[in-house]
Amino acid sequence: MAVVIDGKALAERVTRETALRAANLTSERGIVPGLAVILIGDDPASRIYVDRKVAQASKAGVRSFEHRLPADTPEQELLRLIAASNADPAVHGILIQLPLPPQIDSARVLDAIDPTKDVDGFHPVNVGRLSTGTGGLVPCTPLGCMLLLETVIDDFSGLKAVVIGKSNIVGKPVALLLLERECTVTVTHILTRNLPEIARTADILVVAAGSPGLVEGSWIKPGAVVIDVGINRVSGIDGRAPIVGDVAREGVDHAAAITPVPGGVGPMTIACLLANTVRAAERHGV
Repeated sequence: MAVVIDGKALAERVTRETALRAANLTSERGIVPGLAVILIGDDPASRIYVDRKVAQASKAGVRSFEHRLPADTPEQELLRLIAASNADPAVHGILIQLPLPPQIDSARVLDAIDPTKDVDGFHPVNVGRLSTGTGGLVPCTPLGCMLLLETVIDDFSGLKAVVIGKSNIVGKPVALLLLERECTVTVTHILTRNLPEIARTADILVVAAGSPGLVEGSWIKPGAVVIDVGINRVSGIDGRAPIVGDVAREGVDHAAAITPVPGGVGPMTIACLLANTVRAAERHGV
């Protein structure tokens, strides 16, 4: 029977540790970690994500600066807000909730964030630092994946890791993090030829393809550890719209461990965002 890796419990532990670091930073240096959260438009899913992040920020001892702007906000207005947040010493992290409306160039906006305040880890400077192993802020979801893996794996050296998904947000950075831990890494995607055969070679299988139920039990090597990053809302026969992962839940008992959806990677993403914010605050002025 596969061990179910409890992302909620680990996220709570990370948040408690982050709150302790935040309290120490305030008592020792008078710095209260601050996170600017910017939401453009009124997309229901984005609104829910932002509300969760703001609520968790309070638990982690992080002060939130919320900016909720209409969907027709011009790009220049958003860039001015980012510039003001870059210059604000009370703001140590800046979060732009994606996706952005079509009139706004996401790449230009993300590039405008001060890399030292880029708590999502998307700025090219932080991407470059990750690829060269020279520090910087690490993207939250890949960082959460690694922390989840560490709960069931003591030594990563020499393990075969297969990543399904090549996005800049998850696939590529998690592959780099696995390489840093001395894994042998193969990055694939849904158009990769012989994908099931490649997946079956993995000691660690990270699935971030955005395709519900893509990975079947037969794709998983006995004893493998599976991290399911997928968050997909599908239509059920009873009219409900449950959230499911990229890994089918039938026939996976032969895995050593697997993350649930929901309750796996999702909570860790928010916990790591807040940990990055406190980390950025700790580096402030140093």
